[in-house]
Amino acid sequence: MAVTQEKLIELLNHDLELEYSAAIQYINHAAVMSGAAYGDIIKELKIHVNEEIQHAVILADQIDYLGGKPSVDVGKIYTAESNDEMLEQDLAGEEDAIKRYKARIEQAEELKEFALAQQLRIILGMEQEHAMDIKQALGK
Repeated sequence: MAVTQEKLIELLNHDLELEYSAAIQYINHAAVMSGAAYGDIIKELKIHVNEEIQHAVILADQIDYLGGKPSVDVGKIYTAESNDEMLEQDLAGEEDAIKRYKARIEQAEELKEFALAQQLRIILGMEQEHAMDIKQALGK
């Protein structure tokens, strides 16, 4: 399905909203998670917060460059009572992001927005690292 620049901006804004919510979700999960067995992943989640904010900055800049207005809306934030349930929520978010960014790279290239595609590849690589960190913490 061919994508227009306007549609790509809309999709990137949706991605931006989900980066905002991922950062907030990670802040919450890192704060409320407890137990010695979760010490390492709590440290990782705090690193993920800053990386998700970096992704948001990159997306906002790219949306502006493409002539759009970066969204200030925040996507859905998931919370849970158990550490493992929180990690499952975080993993689901990362897996969704990986799928979305793979599609977004193809869409950017289709429009010959190669610099955008390169920025999205960097974000994709970081999202895959996040997924690996969380899978390891879950013993998957």
